[in-house]
Amino acid sequence: MYPVIRKILAIVVGWFSGSIINLGLIQLGHIIFPIKNVDTSDMDALAQVMPTLTGEYFIFPFLAHALGTLAGALIAGIIAENRKMTFAMIVGALFLLGGIMVNYILPGPTWFTALDIIVAYIPMAWLGGKMAIKLAEKIKWKKNNTN
Repeated sequence: MYPVIRKILAIVVGWFSGSIINLGLIQLGHIIFPIKNVDTSDMDALAQVMPTLTGEYFIFPFLAHALGTLAGALIAGIIAENRKMTFAMIVGALFLLGGIMVNYILPGPTWFTALDIIVAYIPMAWLGGKMAIKLAEKIKWKKNNTN
């Protein structure tokens, strides 16, 4: 595979797969903690109710952001042939930009915004990059020891 195509695929597939996980966890959160009398697909209605929500309503959004970023970064790192951490961090930066945008559109409590922006994106991307590097080292080690 051409190196440029593989690099583009690493970012696109990492971002897309992390987004699917993010969306799935957000939807699961709405099932487990439904917001009564609010259409969660209506951003204006959701923005109005956000300041009144208690902590349990923010568990799944945080998990969605953190685990979506972690998975996306890991997948990008796995696909990238080299500079795995760079591609993991690019995916993390994309998720961070999205997170800043969502926190601007749907302002939640300050504690959640701070936790989300500080913990859910760049640290999770770094962890995903580290996991991809370790996995690549393990695969390389196994290849070298089976020959």
